[in-house]
Amino acid sequence: MVVQQYRDGGGARAVRALAAAGVIAVTAGCLGVDVGGGAADGSGQRSVAADRPLDLLGQAADVLVEAGGAETRTSMETAAGGTRVTIRGQGAYDFRKQMGRLRVVLPKDPAGKDAAGAEGHRPITELLAPGALYMKNRGAGVPDDKWVRIDTTGLKDGNLVTGGVTDPMAAAELLRGAADVTYAGKTELAGVTVHHYRGVADLGRAARAASPQSRGALSAAAKGFSKDAVPFDAYLDEDGRLRKVRHRFTFSSDARGPEVSVVSTLLLYGFGLPVTVTLPDEDAIYTGEIRQG
Repeated sequence: MVVQQYRDGGGARAVRALAAAGVIAVTAGCLGVDVGGGAADGSGQRSVAADRPLDLLGQAADVLVEAGGAETRTSMETAAGGTRVTIRGQGAYDFRKQMGRLRVVLPKDPAGKDAAGAEGHRPITELLAPGALYMKNRGAGVPDDKWVRIDTTGLKDGNLVTGGVTDPMAAAELLRGAADVTYAGKTELAGVTVHHYRGVADLGRAARAASPQSRGALSAAAKGFSKDAVPFDAYLDEDGRLRKVRHRFTFSSDARGPEVSVVSTLLLYGFGLPVTVTLPDEDAIYTGEIRQG
């Protein structure tokens, strides 16, 4: 296995981050919130392993924009004390418009209830847009035909974990803040050759380098987290497209509370897929009180 170390600045930072109160609701399962050209490999394709990893990771979001749409699968595993919860999502995302639609499934406990305590809660539909998150089938007193709209720039975590799904563009833009990267070698992912990189992303640096559409949410996260460092594993294919990324967030709910670990994983495939996302009209947005958990 090839292992190379690349440093930028003062090296890796601490790996703990403090998330927003809305994330604690996700931990409880109720999703509650307060409203450069590379070298050729002989076939004409550029080889990502021959480029500088810091440059490649910094350009990963731009490469996805060029690719357009893609299908995506997500998982967010939260662990606190002896409790472990996994929230899964599947859908499609348009990296040019930075909009997506996902079907998010809450786990059920052995008694057949979902993590929010409801009997057979329907999957939650989430619409992702710059600066906003829309959720349908939110439960907790929200009418079935209404959507909940959340301003992600007002969330202390910038919606990196609050919605149970890390916005695919935000996940890619986080890599712009990579400060300490290790190349872990070549492997295969779903039949595709990928190059594996491990590192630590700096939220503040990522926010400053992000696209205007992502900057607000990432800036909120940089201010809201107690530490800027986010460890990651990223897998890029031979064309520099991000195929998989896993971010690790660790925080404490309060000084006396248990430490909470959140591992957010994003898979991307089916590049070039046309993606259509229609945001709900204003009269479809629920403005009443939302019960927590």
